[in-house]
Amino acid sequence: MSTLFGPAPTQPVEIAPGAVHIAGWLDLARQRELVEACRSFGRGPVPYRAAKLPGGHEMSVQTLCLGWHWQPYRYTRTADDVNGARVPDFPDWLAEWGRRALADAYGDPAAAAGYRPDTALINFYTDSARMGMHQDKDERADFPVVSLSVGDDCLFRFGNTTTRTKPYTDLRLRSGDLFVFGGPARFAYHGVPRIYPGTADPACGLASGRLNLTLRVTGLA
Repeated sequence: MSTLFGPAPTQPVEIAPGAVHIAGWLDLARQRELVEACRSFGRGPVPYRAAKLPGGHEMSVQTLCLGWHWQPYRYTRTADDVNGARVPDFPDWLAEWGRRALADAYGDPAAAAGYRPDTALINFYTDSARMGMHQDKDERADFPVVSLSVGDDCLFRFGNTTTRTKPYTDLRLRSGDLFVFGGPARFAYHGVPRIYPGTADPACGLASGRLNLTLRVTGLA
């Protein structure tokens, strides 16, 4: 198996039907490229921010959006909960990464060619940040979600489609890892209960913390 980035270091591992993990999918050069892009996005027009849930709870992760702005639980073109500015367009190069990710995860380049992600949620985790068990269901389409990790390791908990509780699978996501979930796993609950500080290779471009990008198809016009 090969990827856009050369020979893949590991084979895909199916965690559940439709959910696939590929360790080390991004090499260090691509990890640095992604980190630099995320820093550039963070300089504006909309900065990273901690989203607030409807009940007033502030999330512990810092989030920035591309293409469409996400706030619980809807998408808009402008960041009305931040500064009202329009979020940056979704870049073509990142869409191409998404298509290659699907092709490698599912082994079906023809099907992946039709994947057109139009939004990305970029989450930055400090040492103490967490993400509770949740479903990605604010989209009006059920295309797979492509998740990329850079920086410190995390404990990633991938569950089932009916409850936040067991059964679930815990795995350690490391810098450069790819995780894809679609099909029967598209609306599975998932979360990040722990970050492992100081576990990233400094050569990835991130001195501390974890960046996670999820590419999605909103189904919005």
